[in-house]
Amino acid sequence: MKILMIAPEPFFEPRGTPFSEYFRIKSLSRLGHEIDLVTYPLGEDKDIKGLKIYRCLKPPFVKSVKTGPSSAKIFLDLFLFFKAAGRLMRTKYDMIHTHEEANIMGAFFSKMTGTPHLYDMHSSLVQQMENFKFTKSKFITSIFRKTEKISLNNARSVIVICKALYDYASTITENKKLTIIENFIDDTPEKLDSSKLEKYKKEVNAEGKKVITYAGTLETYQGIPLLLECMDMLDDKFKLVLIGGKPAQVEKIRTEVKEKGLQDKVILLGSKSPDEIPYFLNISDILVSPRILGTNIPLKIYSYLKSGVPLVATNLYTHTQSITSDIAILKNPEAADFAEGIREAASAKGKKISENAVKFCKKNYSQKKYDELVQEALSKIKVK
Repeated sequence: MKILMIAPEPFFEPRGTPFSEYFRIKSLSRLGHEIDLVTYPLGEDKDIKGLKIYRCLKPPFVKSVKTGPSSAKIFLDLFLFFKAAGRLMRTKYDMIHTHEEANIMGAFFSKMTGTPHLYDMHSSLVQQMENFKFTKSKFITSIFRKTEKISLNNARSVIVICKALYDYASTITENKKLTIIENFIDDTPEKLDSSKLEKYKKEVNAEGKKVITYAGTLETYQGIPLLLECMDMLDDKFKLVLIGGKPAQVEKIRTEVKEKGLQDKVILLGSKSPDEIPYFLNISDILVSPRILGTNIPLKIYSYLKSGVPLVATNLYTHTQSITSDIAILKNPEAADFAEGIREAASAKGKKISENAVKFCKKNYSQKKYDELVQEALSKIKVK
């Protein structure tokens, strides 16, 4: 098929939805399809067979786009709409594939052109408004709720990334449209460069401590304050490495670390490229996912589970919909309990948990399985 994909994100940027878009495109390419991607004028180009990238205009005042809803996105989405409309006027497409809030564009264009619409639902837009505290207006929230309903009912096929979203979407549209595709694919190389590995180890852990690593965004809902509380309770043999975040977020947390007197126990590395992340996971003793809000499973969980390093995660539905206590240490989102989970991960229990996780991933999370699920979602496009 010739596919028009509309992605209202900086593509590519190493964070949740752009990662998901990247793996969808790779899978579509492996399945033999051509993808014209209309996206923001920000991010890194990716060389993938069958992919052409078309970027919308950039307002002069927009330098970056933060995770979640923002005023910058409103302007960019307007330009994105016209860019996508231009592609549809020039080219005949077999399918429109939209991500996140581009769903309403997909519904509109599908009605106008008769082109089937696949909606890739990474989150509930209504829940995003609540998680990011974007607005208190019930009127605006109701508009997003209505557009979400229109998009789900308009789409011929809907991809959801976790069971929580499946359950939510199934209250609005037919179950037969829905395909759950967990974002379990990653590009971790089979073998890491030993000299690079040694370099990163010296960079973060010259003292030989037990390294606890968190890699991801530094938004409040990710639970970073919980981790800092834990470090206050853990002894000096543990060291927390925080990877990710915008510069302003990193500086804010660095100030908090200093105020708490945790400079010797916490280091912030800022954003790292996707190629570097496997090295940091490899030199870690414990990986953590302290998320406290939301129901979508964090994308990082899959690479964590595959890494062979024990995972400690909050015992909330955001995690438990996909992982069990056999493959991760699940603890309440309270500092004392989560700190105890970190201690357990550093023991023989952690070793057993990580071995179980690797076996689980080999059985359930493969590229072949991922491509089969993408093909399943595409097959629903042809069924009215």
